[in-house]
This record gives sequence, structure tokens and C-alpha cells, in this order.
Amino acid sequence: MRVFLLAIWEVLEVVLVAVITVFLIRSFLIQPFLVSGASMEPNFGSGNYLLIDELTYRFREPQRGEVIVFRYPENPSTYYIKRIIGLPGEKVEIQKGVVRITGAGGEEFVLREDYLPPGIVTSGNKSATLGSEEYYMLGDNRNYSFDSRSWGPMDKKYIVGIARLRLLPVSQVQAFTY
Repeated sequence: MRVFLLAIWEVLEVVLVAVITVFLIRSFLIQPFLVSGASMEPNFGSGNYLLIDELTYRFREPQRGEVIVFRYPENPSTYYIKRIIGLPGEKVEIQKGVVRITGAGGEEFVLREDYLPPGIVTSGNKSATLGSEEYYMLGDNRNYSFDSRSWGPMDKKYIVGIARLRLLPVSQVQAFTY
């Protein structure tokens, strides 16, 4: 009987260590994310299964062009995936299909978006000056994206992490380096 109880205790120890390990990894390092909707097409489609890196932004600030998952500011229980367009302290202007950025130091440039297919136009006439912890987010499918053009700049506190790996569909497995 004693051998049987020791065997059960060993199995419980292994299960407990596994559960704690998975909890720690999922809470602080990597989180799965299932894309729902067409706002990031053609780069990310509905049904894409991604791994989100939650660690990188603990060591550095988010960068322009990175695709991130964040909590929707008006309903933090909802998660969105979008691309960072504007950084803290910048001014973002969208006019006549062109995205223009004025940096914190006054330098101005038209945003070059090589990740978008030719012919994609950013609709709307918007202007936003970002605060010290705010980012401007846009979906890659500009005509069908609910993004900062609708709800304004997003505070850094809502960022969950950066998209690092697409696992599904298998035909589109890809690691992302920005």
C-alpha cells in the first residue's frame, strides 16, 4: 500500500509542476491568440493561430510597424490585433489616403508601409497628437478595420504583447521579426 501511495504522490508532483510551469509561461512569457475578423488581412486572416510574446515590452518600448495584441480600451475584456503606426509624442495625420507623421522633434515624413499590398489607401481625415504613453493603431485592411481612426490613441497599459509566431494554418507558419 505504501508503494502505491508513493507512486500516486509522484504523479501528483509531476502534474503540479507541469500546471505551475504552464501557468507561469502563459502568464508572463507567451500567450496564444486566435485572429477573428478581417481587419488585418492580407497579413493575418481570421482563424490564424498566433503566439504572442509578452516579455519583449518589459525590456524595450514598442516600435512602429510591429503587430501587437492589446485590450480594447473601451472594453478591456476584448482583445484586438493591430499594427503600431504612431508612437508616443508624435502627431499622426491621415489626409487624402496618406499617413503623415510628425515626430516629437518636429521631423515630418510620410509613413512608408511596405507590409501593405499596392493600392491600399488609408481612408478618413484624422489628426491626433499622442501623449507620452499613447500609440496610434491601424489594421492592415484599412477599409474594414475598427482602429484608432474610430476610437483614438491607445494607452500603453492595454498592450498585451507582440505577435511573434503564426502556427496555423500550417501552410502559413511564420516567425515575425520586425
